[in-house]
Amino acid sequence: MGRVVDLAGGGRAYLAGPDQGAGLGLLVIPEHPGLGPHIEDVCDRFASEGFTALAPDLSDGATSGEPDGKGTVVTTHDVERGARELEAAVEHLEGSSSVRGEGMGVVGFGTGAGLTLVIATERPHDIRAGVVFYGLVPSEWARPNWSRLQAPVQGHFAEHDRLLPPEEVRRLEATLGGMGKDVELFVYPDTAHAFFDDTRPDAYHPTAAGLAWTRTLEFLRAKLG
Repeated sequence: MGRVVDLAGGGRAYLAGPDQGAGLGLLVIPEHPGLGPHIEDVCDRFASEGFTALAPDLSDGATSGEPDGKGTVVTTHDVERGARELEAAVEHLEGSSSVRGEGMGVVGFGTGAGLTLVIATERPHDIRAGVVFYGLVPSEWARPNWSRLQAPVQGHFAEHDRLLPPEEVRRLEATLGGMGKDVELFVYPDTAHAFFDDTRPDAYHPTAAGLAWTRTLEFLRAKLG
């Protein structure tokens, strides 16, 4: 259904849209740098639901540095570089005739979830909704400027995730809620990190993944439609 397209500045991305007409704009940010079958399938699934989904290849923005204590490796440079690469993807969607409406949504997985929050705070007038799956910007010194966040945020997290335990999820929800932000974060029982990834038999949880998918579609349609 989709195809690889070139972005301004030399990058590339996987683009999938409806068979006919324009779709609601959606940026999809993978958990790992580079494109793969799972993220391309996610874009295809969104396209079948009426979205025009674009997943940038972030291979040049792979994380590096020292572990932050939770098993996640990230540096300020990585976050900033990833955000810059996403700018080209945002511009591509904004200039595409296959996208309808104003603004766009962002869906991110793992590290991509953290970048979802970064781009939402860097482009508050363009990003109208954000969905994050089992990931946040992990280090205090790399966190976005939450005061700039305007987009409502929905999150899907695992009960058994050593990288991001439920208590940290609830702490963020309380923080953003206390600032008056529109945020709703779900923690799914008996799940592990990457429970939405059906290419990961060690982690995939069909029931939780199905519920998270339904909630995501309802949320994005409500905010973007």
